[in-house]
Amino acid sequence: MPTEIEHKFLVTGDPWRDYPGIRYLQGYLSVAKHAVVRARVGGGKGFITIKGAASGPTRLEYEYEIPESEAREIIERLCGSQIVDKTRYRVPVGACTWEVDEFHGRNSGLVVAEIELQFAGQEFEKPDWIGDNVSEDPRYSNAMLAVSPFDTWLP
Repeated sequence: MPTEIEHKFLVTGDPWRDYPGIRYLQGYLSVAKHAVVRARVGGGKGFITIKGAASGPTRLEYEYEIPESEAREIIERLCGSQIVDKTRYRVPVGACTWEVDEFHGRNSGLVVAEIELQFAGQEFEKPDWIGDNVSEDPRYSNAMLAVSPFDTWLP
């Protein structure tokens, strides 16, 4: 069973900008408590992804590559305004790779870093530009950012 074990943090510095980024556009077909379904384009590829409800840092994740043109059509024709636009930077630190997402559009100003682990309890190195752990705060999930963008949050 494919699972994702992920921790998410706010970002306090910008050394990650030294790495190349890939622009992603994600459209959400369904954002429900038990599952999220999205289409994604980026780096010349398209994907359809189904994610189950999180149990701590773990959840089911099924991801399939589809033609980029079909993923783009799904986003444009079926996702309405539930879209997330971001640039992702992959930053190697120790034995792991951090993925830093710099958001655009209605989520502009938000930068988060995720680390995906191979197993629960795996040790990982936190660089000094990693801030508060927001893994348990649902507002920071990409699916929720599509529904309630960062610019709608109260200060």
